[in-house]
Amino acid sequence: MSHPAAIPFVHLHVHTHYSLLDGANRIDELVKTAKQMGMPSVAITDHGNMFGVIEFYREAIANGIKPVLGMEAYIAPGDRRAREKDARGESNYHLLLLAMNNAGYRNLLKLSSIAYREGFYSKPRIDREVLAAHHEGLLCTSTCLGAEIPQALLHRDRPSAEAVADWYLSLFGPERFFIELQDHGIEEQRTINPELIEIARRKGVGLVITNDVHYLRHEDADAHDVLCCIQTKATQDQTDRFKFPTDQFYLKSPEEMAALFPTLDEAMANTVRIADMCNVDLDFKRRHTPVYRPPERQTAEEYLRKLVFDGAKQRYGEVSPELRERIDYELEVIQSKGFSSYFLICWDFVHYARAQGIPCGARGSGCSSVVAYCLYLSQPDPLRYGLYFERFMDPDRDEMPDIDIDICQDGREQVLQYVRDKYGHVAQIITFGTLKARAAIRDVCRVTGVPLADADRIAKLVPEELKMTLDKALSQEPELKRLYDEDMRVRRVIDIGRRIEGRARHAGVHAAGVVIADEPLDSLLPLYKATGSDAIITQFEGPTVELVGLLKMDFLGLRTLSVLTLACRLVEQNHGVKIDLEHLDLSDQRVYSIFATGQTKGVFQFESGGMRDVLMKMRPNRIEDLIAANALYRPGPMVNIDAYVARKHGERWATPHKIMDEVLEETYGIIVYQEQVARLVNQLGGIERKRAFRLAKAISKKKTAMIEAEREPFIEGCVRKGLKRQVAEEIFNQILPFGEYAFNKAHSTGYALVAFQTAYVKTYYPVEFMAALLTYEMGDTDKVVEYIEECRRLDIDVRPPDINSSRSDFTVVMPRGGGERPFLRFGLAAIKGVGERAVRSIIEARENGGPFRDIFDFCERVDTQVVNRGVIEALIKAGAFDTTGAMRKALILVVDRALQMGIAAQRDRTSGQMSMFGGGESAPAPALSAQEWSEAEMLAHEKSVLGFYVTSHPLSKQSDTLRRFATVDCADIAHLGDQTEVIVGGMISRIRMVTTKNGRNAGSKLAVLMFEDLSGSIEAVVFSEELEKYRDLIGPDRLVFLKATVDRRREDPSLRVSEVISLEDGPARLAEAVILNVRSSGLGEEMLRRVREVCAAHRGDRNLFIRVHTPGQMLTVVRCGAELCVRPDAAFVGEIQSILGDGSVDVMGQRRTTPAATMPRRMEEAEEEMAEAVG
Repeated sequence: MSHPAAIPFVHLHVHTHYSLLDGANRIDELVKTAKQMGMPSVAITDHGNMFGVIEFYREAIANGIKPVLGMEAYIAPGDRRAREKDARGESNYHLLLLAMNNAGYRNLLKLSSIAYREGFYSKPRIDREVLAAHHEGLLCTSTCLGAEIPQALLHRDRPSAEAVADWYLSLFGPERFFIELQDHGIEEQRTINPELIEIARRKGVGLVITNDVHYLRHEDADAHDVLCCIQTKATQDQTDRFKFPTDQFYLKSPEEMAALFPTLDEAMANTVRIADMCNVDLDFKRRHTPVYRPPERQTAEEYLRKLVFDGAKQRYGEVSPELRERIDYELEVIQSKGFSSYFLICWDFVHYARAQGIPCGARGSGCSSVVAYCLYLSQPDPLRYGLYFERFMDPDRDEMPDIDIDICQDGREQVLQYVRDKYGHVAQIITFGTLKARAAIRDVCRVTGVPLADADRIAKLVPEELKMTLDKALSQEPELKRLYDEDMRVRRVIDIGRRIEGRARHAGVHAAGVVIADEPLDSLLPLYKATGSDAIITQFEGPTVELVGLLKMDFLGLRTLSVLTLACRLVEQNHGVKIDLEHLDLSDQRVYSIFATGQTKGVFQFESGGMRDVLMKMRPNRIEDLIAANALYRPGPMVNIDAYVARKHGERWATPHKIMDEVLEETYGIIVYQEQVARLVNQLGGIERKRAFRLAKAISKKKTAMIEAEREPFIEGCVRKGLKRQVAEEIFNQILPFGEYAFNKAHSTGYALVAFQTAYVKTYYPVEFMAALLTYEMGDTDKVVEYIEECRRLDIDVRPPDINSSRSDFTVVMPRGGGERPFLRFGLAAIKGVGERAVRSIIEARENGGPFRDIFDFCERVDTQVVNRGVIEALIKAGAFDTTGAMRKALILVVDRALQMGIAAQRDRTSGQMSMFGGGESAPAPALSAQEWSEAEMLAHEKSVLGFYVTSHPLSKQSDTLRRFATVDCADIAHLGDQTEVIVGGMISRIRMVTTKNGRNAGSKLAVLMFEDLSGSIEAVVFSEELEKYRDLIGPDRLVFLKATVDRRREDPSLRVSEVISLEDGPARLAEAVILNVRSSGLGEEMLRRVREVCAAHRGDRNLFIRVHTPGQMLTVVRCGAELCVRPDAAFVGEIQSILGDGSVDVMGQRRTTPAATMPRRMEEAEEEMAEAVG
């Protein structure tokens, strides 16, 4: 409840958090506080931008106070395009502009757009020229200390100050130009205020009092100072940093403002007068979507109908009555809403993309439209998959349609340029990075001087959940609450974090969003220009763009489409087969076997460890299973996975009504999709379909009022279908929890089809698929390691880069003649230090002159300006010269000489000289030494330039031991839950020591390890107690096992190490049991006696089993008594094998945490026979 202020006053100079890292006011808090203070109005005047004006406008209107829309512009001292400073050393001055009406608002849009697009020099700047052209409807003040008139006065240049005032007065007139007075306790302000008052009196200009509001309350000054430090990358203890001079830049009450200027009642009253003069009225109902111009004088509606029915004949053959009815219904809704041009524009650029060979298609709810399907915008057939138009477009809601288009990422910019060229008024959409709870903690810690280790500890205590806040974290995490209560420094960090979290931190460009309009964009919204880019970007985010009536589309660059495009091109090149991905046999069981066995590394949406586990349980054999798996493998619906699997494999299920049986048949009686919720509500409850879809959405968003409003109509509908009221109530109550997590089937179906296509190519053309996959993951070292391991599993040879066969990307090499299989060559672009120009030079020289004979021939033919010493050394270390027959170390030793000879030969050719050997041929290459690096050195060099090992791996020789006793691969840890206990085996590749400076363990050391195995790498933390205990085992390149728990409190999972075990001790320490393999024909008393003696000498606690092989291939497993439990170290294995022969001892490791597709011999492989023996 607010009351009119006793002293009339309105804040007209106000910065929100959209004055990035300078203003700290959240718009909702600002408006509510102004209202509580009794102000009838409040302004928004962010620095140089209008990012927040629509949000501010709507919030103010919703709270019943008038919004004053403005901007504190930056004005250049001269021409806005000139990157120069004036005599005072200034490149810009501040200028407060307020919109008096809609014309003024449109001029603010223009001015802000021009400032970013034409005048950016440190800040977005306008100049007097554009201000004079766009001043209509604007009100202007002399602004703050950073403005022209105050600066002139501070420099004791009164004539200049008056001249500036005269210019603004001549442009705006006395009714629209005011002299602004401020008092933040700054000496300079108090010095010039009397002069400003005098200028106003002499010029007949009104005075207005403002506070330069940057934060809400007086006590927020410290949090605001932290924001400024984040912006300037400073810390609070720096003495030479940018800092606000006082703590008075907050939203003061009218009484506080009056107390600052007790004799200037008129200037106080002018704040209200100005607010009364400002009356912007924004219309959010009008649309500004472009109009598609059809050929042959047809209307958009006529042309759309023609295209749809033409497509229907191609898609379906005969247009059945059912299909015609569906198309007519969709077209009627589309046309009644005026969206025909929207669909035609979508068709236009998708049609263009397909004609250019650029794969693209709709994802999400757009796949629910038969019209979209017939226009070839989407891939799934809505009739076949039970997808409903109302899920995409509510016939009764005046909402813009939203078709998200996936485009091959290589062709995305080409399609965008087509849209720009054809429709003209096109821009990408801005997005704002905000200070999330964890990020706020880390930023505050850095600024306030909290040591990194402590900052990390505090930040990790903030749960990783969507929409997490620090208040929620304090209520959910007891340890964080304890630290907050007991440690004053932690309390200060969290309290400041609470005041800045959620604020905009930086502006970026939305990965997919594009806006298209029917008139120049800067007449509808302000435009932005990112530093270092010529792209035109909106200043409004996506939802705001749609709110002001503009057409937003999402052009999503999808890597998988690029992978498929490249893979299909390689298949056609290598095998002459043109794959038609849109017409694959969806019943191909060979493809489903990839899913059923979890062989889905690289398969879109299905490659995570957890998903592969689900697939191996489910054993999909139809596309509907893939659709369901994609929908079920999400938080919430995961609880239904086991039931789905059990019912798929025979468990009986039933529902209370045949309609439910029919609706839920494909998912075995389980509600998986929102479409199923809507169908049940519609067909069982008799609620019309559009209302049914509204209810489905309401259930998913937990909108209680909407849900309860439909409860009784649903129950009554069920009763009419013959159900008892109690049963109907139970059904409604059962629908609610399922519906809460039900997924958009259209989205899942589209993804499942792309996944099937991906799996098809991997199944039938694995070499080409992996080449394409690796090409598009070259920049992600961990992914490359993971996919190279997948190549090894697929028995695909991956060879180092080669100057004579590699191109920029990964290459499939098809050997000539029979015998050798195709293999992969690394791309030259994957080598660190070998840039694009160097790659082009190498390929060009090779194509012009044939293969390189050796390093000397290479240096004679490439452009040594770009292929310099560093590039050549990187090529050698990567193995790119191996096929010339030279040793890598020997090549490194002659790089300088080869370069000198090459440069000399090129110089001679340029000057027209011929070689003394005649015929223009090169001199014989000098002989190279036979020196070579050790394997360890060679692998270390490979890793230094490729980021991973190629020819081998330091762990390769130990792979059987590592896989036998590790319970999980590093690559799969990302898919395990917090606190999962694991054993990993591999190599410590890097160590970073950290000293804890605060808290109970201040001064103690911990080690942060980078630990890797053949699948990838992960960070592992060894705390002080364990570090002291296992110090001798922790070192660079040490091969060890780590017992650890998974820590998921950070963005990336890590391990907390509890035990370190050497590779040599692994079998003895980690074995579950030991199996001795003997043949019945070789059994004898003497042999058994010797075995018993060895067991006694190596007595331990691991159970011993004897597996007896008989001549008829029969197996008998015998469990030995407790007196024969052993410690299976290397000595035990060696002694037993000397008696029973090689391969006679199987030391079994523990069960793996995440099932893998193929495993070495382990405990679970012998489980059944052991169980029989024990039984």
